[in-house]
Amino acid sequence: MPLPDAVAAVAREYADGTRTPVEPRQAATVILLGEPSQPTEGGGRPEVYYLRRQVSMDFAAGMAVFPGGGVDKRDFDSQVAWAGPTPAEWASRLGCDEHLARALVCAAVRETFEESGVLLAGPAADADTTVVADTTGDDWEADRVALESRELSLTDFLNRRGLELRSDLLGVWDAWLTPIFEPKRYETWFFVAKLPAGQRTRDVSSESSSVTWLPAGTAAAQAESGELAMMPPTYLTSLEIAGFETRDDVLAAAADRTAVMFTPTVEPLGEGFTLSLPDRLRPVLAERRR
Repeated sequence: MPLPDAVAAVAREYADGTRTPVEPRQAATVILLGEPSQPTEGGGRPEVYYLRRQVSMDFAAGMAVFPGGGVDKRDFDSQVAWAGPTPAEWASRLGCDEHLARALVCAAVRETFEESGVLLAGPAADADTTVVADTTGDDWEADRVALESRELSLTDFLNRRGLELRSDLLGVWDAWLTPIFEPKRYETWFFVAKLPAGQRTRDVSSESSSVTWLPAGTAAAQAESGELAMMPPTYLTSLEIAGFETRDDVLAAAADRTAVMFTPTVEPLGEGFTLSLPDRLRPVLAERRR
């Protein structure tokens, strides 16, 4: 998509040092995958959970996004109950140090629960085989609200319930850094996870005005038509996910991925300008435009 001339002009001022970019904050987001749907005209399966952010938000207002948010200082707690690949293993796949890798995985699990009611955790005594089956009770909702308000930490929440974070339920997908000319910037690592058996999403996040399950291809088509507003990483990720038949295919692809942080830059487009995209996504977009 072409960039407005005014945006391109501001971007050049950051590029030449006239303006100084703001420091980015670390964040995690989770592409939550539902049961496969039937193919549709706009693109079929698998289905993905999207939240439409409140128009009052100061970042991505009104946009359709995946569950996620900024890393909280308590996400770095080394005492969090943990099962699955270790923070050291995650560090090698996320392209960061072990300290940050732990926090990113914790943020991914915490934010998914806060924004969808889905908890990627299981009983500590049997964490390798069991996932929490139902999180819809009033007691779970009270804990979710306490997490969202930061009255409760993830570590205390899991310990009190005898649960362990299940890092094996997450897969690596991508990493994006907000362009230098944006007033708020995030280094965001993208994870994938499938909806655990027995759990269901709920419209609970205070930061969203509505939520929906959509086949990834349908969501991308709605973004193209203007029915659904999306930031470029969300749109491109939806396009990429739409190329898989099932959610298990997505997770199998994620098992071999490592994250390389990509920062969109301004590049020529005809007589104007556009934002760059990773080389691996250029064929995906080209195929869509045929």
